[in-house]
Amino acid sequence: MKPDATDVIELTPETRAMLDRVDASAMLRRTLEWSAIQTGTGNLAGLGIQTQALADAFSALPGEVRLEAAAPVSAIDADGREVAIERGRNVVLSVRPTSERRILLTGHMDTVFPADTSFVETTEPEPGVLNGPGLADMKGGLSVILEALTMFEGCDAAQAIGYDVMINSDEETGSAGSAALIERLARGKLAALTYEPSTESDGTFAGARGGSGNYSVIVTGRSAHAGRNPQDGRNAIVAAADIAVRLAALAHADLPINPARIEGGAANNVVPDHAVLRFNIRPRTTAAAERFVVTLRRMLDEVAIARDVGVHLHGGISRPPKPVDQRAARLFETVRECSERLGLHYARKDSGGVCDGNNIAACGIPVVDTMGVRGGSIHSHQEFMIVDSLAERAQLSALVLHRLATGALDKGR
Repeated sequence: MKPDATDVIELTPETRAMLDRVDASAMLRRTLEWSAIQTGTGNLAGLGIQTQALADAFSALPGEVRLEAAAPVSAIDADGREVAIERGRNVVLSVRPTSERRILLTGHMDTVFPADTSFVETTEPEPGVLNGPGLADMKGGLSVILEALTMFEGCDAAQAIGYDVMINSDEETGSAGSAALIERLARGKLAALTYEPSTESDGTFAGARGGSGNYSVIVTGRSAHAGRNPQDGRNAIVAAADIAVRLAALAHADLPINPARIEGGAANNVVPDHAVLRFNIRPRTTAAAERFVVTLRRMLDEVAIARDVGVHLHGGISRPPKPVDQRAARLFETVRECSERLGLHYARKDSGGVCDGNNIAACGIPVVDTMGVRGGSIHSHQEFMIVDSLAERAQLSALVLHRLATGALDKGR
């Protein structure tokens, strides 16, 4: 869909003044301060410090900042027991909640780096490029959200739209503790913007995404002596391996499946009565995900009967597939128009990765989920951010917000 002559974006005195309000120095200073706070998903102390820093920063915007507790989260340990996992609080800002036209902006404060990481320093490997923990994913993106909204709030057009900002503390582990919050905040929104870094360092946006699901299968067999009476045992390791092989056979182009680990067992002379199989799936389509759920249950029942073992399933699809439907395509078109008007590179590329954009799209809300900084090598000690992209992406978001406030998506709603 290409714009016709009437759709070309002209910068008005208001939008020019808005774009000129960007403060690149303040953005960089803020990003570096936040990057210095260690916020691995399990680092509750660091997340607490970051939460307060974000609450203080976003309180400069009109509206109410609140901290919302995570929903209960559990996991299966190596012994097959379900254990509770504590997650950090989530920051929510609500501005003009009674507006008819409202949008959602989301980001996450957690990183993949644990509390004892050695990756704590910021360096400059080349001019204009910084290497540091969470700079791209996504302390820089959080700074972009705050700057863009600050710029936008100086416009009269801002009064025509309301928004919620949600910054969660567990995105890197699947958002189990914040998924319900995301769903609640997404409800009824005109559109959503999520601030993951661009998929390429040139600023390419992620288009469609596959989904993701993580599972644990707990297998309970029967112990016996491996020499005296092995026939009385029911080998849980063998049953888990049988399930792993069957899972691999179920995989196809629309449903990559990765059996990742088998835990359990006992001494070499004991038939093991316990095992835990962990696996991940990446459904490309909703249909593939739905078929897998039915097939998995049937397959587990077959193994349980054939191997005479108990089988218990934990987990599920936490990130539904994210197609680009007609409404999402219109939102991408708005982002493209704004990018080109600002002289920024625009491209869109489907991605195998997942994020909170998957959850938002599953609520029927159009979303562009890579509005954050340009950078790369995320989830590694080589993670980098291109400094100039802080101001670039803040200006882009501010202009997109202005377009949404003035009816860019109203046509065809």
